[in-house]
Amino acid sequence: MLRRCSNIPRSALNLSKPAVRAFTKPSLPVSASASQLSSKDNVLFELDVKKVGNEIRKRGLSGALSGQREGGMDRDTIIRLLYSLGSRHEVERYLRIFTQSSKDAAAGGVLPEAKFAVLKIGGAILTNELDDLALSLSFLNRLGLFPVVLHGAGPQLNDILEAEGIVPDYEDGIRITDPKTLSIARRVFLQENLKLTTALERLGTRARPIPTGVFTAEYLDKEKYGLVGKITRVDKAPIEAAIRAGCLPILTSLAENAEGQILNVNADVAAGELARVLEPMKIVYLNEKGGLFHGVSGKKISTINLDEEYDSLMKESWVKFGTKLKIREIKELLDTLPRTSSVAIISTDALQKELFTDAGAGTLIRRGHKLYKQSGVEAVGSSQLRQVFTERDSEVSSGKRSVAEIFSDLKSSPSTIYGDEPFDVVAVISHPAGETPVMTKFLPSQNGILNKIADNVFDAIKKDHKRLFWTAKADDENRAWHFERADGSFTRAGRSLFWYGVADVKEVERIIESFEQTGRIERVFLPVGPSTPPHRAASLGGARAFSTSARPSLIGSFPSTARRGYATAAEVPRKKVALIGARGYTGQNLISLLDGHPHIDLTHVSSRELAGLPLKEYKKSPVSYSNLSVQDVGKMAESNEVDAWVMALPNGICKPFVDAIDAASSKGGKGVIVDLSADYRFENDWTYGLPELYGREETKSSTRISNPGCYATNTQLLLAPLMPHLDKAQMPSIFGISGFSGAGTKSGEKDAEGRPKTVPKVSAEDLGLSVRPYTLTDHIHERESSNHLSKLLSSGSESDFKLAFIPSVAPWFSGIISVLTAPLDKTFRASEIFELYQEKYQNEKLITLGKTVPDVRDAEGKHGWRMGGVQVHSSGKRVVVVGALDNLLKGAATQCLQNLNNALGYEELAGIPLDKL
Repeated sequence: MLRRCSNIPRSALNLSKPAVRAFTKPSLPVSASASQLSSKDNVLFELDVKKVGNEIRKRGLSGALSGQREGGMDRDTIIRLLYSLGSRHEVERYLRIFTQSSKDAAAGGVLPEAKFAVLKIGGAILTNELDDLALSLSFLNRLGLFPVVLHGAGPQLNDILEAEGIVPDYEDGIRITDPKTLSIARRVFLQENLKLTTALERLGTRARPIPTGVFTAEYLDKEKYGLVGKITRVDKAPIEAAIRAGCLPILTSLAENAEGQILNVNADVAAGELARVLEPMKIVYLNEKGGLFHGVSGKKISTINLDEEYDSLMKESWVKFGTKLKIREIKELLDTLPRTSSVAIISTDALQKELFTDAGAGTLIRRGHKLYKQSGVEAVGSSQLRQVFTERDSEVSSGKRSVAEIFSDLKSSPSTIYGDEPFDVVAVISHPAGETPVMTKFLPSQNGILNKIADNVFDAIKKDHKRLFWTAKADDENRAWHFERADGSFTRAGRSLFWYGVADVKEVERIIESFEQTGRIERVFLPVGPSTPPHRAASLGGARAFSTSARPSLIGSFPSTARRGYATAAEVPRKKVALIGARGYTGQNLISLLDGHPHIDLTHVSSRELAGLPLKEYKKSPVSYSNLSVQDVGKMAESNEVDAWVMALPNGICKPFVDAIDAASSKGGKGVIVDLSADYRFENDWTYGLPELYGREETKSSTRISNPGCYATNTQLLLAPLMPHLDKAQMPSIFGISGFSGAGTKSGEKDAEGRPKTVPKVSAEDLGLSVRPYTLTDHIHERESSNHLSKLLSSGSESDFKLAFIPSVAPWFSGIISVLTAPLDKTFRASEIFELYQEKYQNEKLITLGKTVPDVRDAEGKHGWRMGGVQVHSSGKRVVVVGALDNLLKGAATQCLQNLNNALGYEELAGIPLDKL
């Protein structure tokens, strides 16, 4: 349908009369659909929309950006201007998504406004499209959005170098940077940075130039590339300071090393490193081409879903050189970011359309979801399918049919099951030979609809079936989704019939009649008659006849640009967790983390001594302590009252609770268990969850997870990078010292409310100023670490690996520092040892690698692990490395939350404050 600007005064738009006439097309009825327009009309319509967009940007937007004091437009008026780009529903939905992202960002340790988008701007844009760029950025800022802008200056630098008789030199696509080139580059970057800042401020948009100070780097390869840097750290403080002051941060890609030497860094690389720290919803690369283009058809690629298309795309003959490198780099970037993040490659004048419409404007690249297509229940997984049908199929929940009956139908009639690997969407297509296909089941979760997974599955179905019929309840909560994808529909007796691919009404009637004769659909849909789509009834004011007009096919290498899914939905399903054993220090820290978790609700907290008292530390909702018995837990598990259980009990205590939950699983119970004790760390049918080393992928499908011990975590993280290089004839040793909280707690005196105080079993007073060694041999963490580290060795040598571990307790509250002494099988330099740690942990956000010995005080209260102090003996065959973590956090509660997130389908670090690493 043509979109009109009837809700925007012409005086506000200040459009020329021809533009308004061209846009509204009064010769056509307002209700005309796109299919009623001729191809010529469609072309004119697209041109008119672009013309109006230009008028808005050049006239309306300039007025809007003059500021409120000068009579400029308010935010609501600017939002209404966006309605010319897409539907009001689309614009408001994306604004809501971006706003929600800002609200959720604080939990991730990043200033909320910095989570919107990172924009990388090519140097050519600053030369040829500066005014358009400034208008687009100002537009976003007036909406309350703060894109973090990083620009290059390659073309400008080349021009100056060539003018001075210097030929730009490249190696492996990287600019060779000598001192003179760097001197010129620094001057050019400053000039371009100020040029963009000035252009923004002329429009009344506050901007702050940040040419250096954000990126710390070391030499990439000084002998080969000269003064070129490899980024090792991103300091977001200058960016956040600019945003807090109401300014757009404008960055260059210049970096500094530890000695203060300026280093040149590729702007694309710098943008990627910046995104890894900020984790924005959108990473936008602005270029003059406006997207990626298919090498054979020459058409712009609208969307690339990496999980589904990456492998096949990289095998295409036309994907080579720069294109292949770009796609690979984007995949590597997105693999480290939340699934909600995506990359857009667009032109400057299409920025608003890309951000605020489903159709988009350039090329959207996202991880997406891996889809499957199977011909039988067993190929998909009967237990998973049974769960989906039980939870989502109204016929099953109402008792009309059983899952067994549905499975029997699938075996007796040719059918194909479509869906995604996390089972957010399941669809069943019945297609007997020679008959029209029918979608007999379409079962999306809320997440499947919001994240557009349903769109991807439906697109896969359309590729396989040129025509399709299906039904849905008239009051289906997703009824608008069905109407938008059908060529025709009508509603009768509480059900709606939909179809696509059939244009003739008589043929529709014939097909429906054959369906009713064979029992493939209910006998209520003849004769074919009109209906009113529920989502359109109010606007049309009466019944709308069904439509059988054919729409453009989506069949092809990539999805059509008519409608594009979006991978950054704001809403995520919430899950419930019960905590058994909440009085101790670990339980208290976990409560604090769950209180800040964006998607998990703590609904039950069990403590025998605190039963009946309110849980004051949890602010999201009222929760009181209870005293759950084994029988209580079993009943709760049978009814799936919670999605996950955390056992924070002393060693040897939790087995009866685990047995009760296991027994409930045979009666439909499906809760996840994360056990913090040592009871199940040696069980093969439990997943050992130390995500940085092992168990990350297994945890995502596991329901029984053992959380590693605190000392064991520190020990394994220290030893893992060295495992292939250890001397097999000698045993590595670990000397560890922990704060006294690691010795556990006991109940103290009761306060005025009758609440027993939690006190340490061993206190600072007990220890005085001394360090007390204990369990000098055969500590359980020694056996735990040896057992699991052996998995990292080549086959056949597992049983031979042993280590020595000596723990001690010290008079500080929390924090472990461990010193590893490891004999090596050949000579190493300290720098080579450090590189092993870098290679092993380069993409792990909770791990900090340093050159100096870590201080236990720096680890206390922090959620990550840090190492440093690498020293190699003069023989070159013995190394000493020091590691530190907080025994209550990364050694317990934080790691538990990592495992919970993975098991429940959330991003691994959700709810973990990343500003405290």
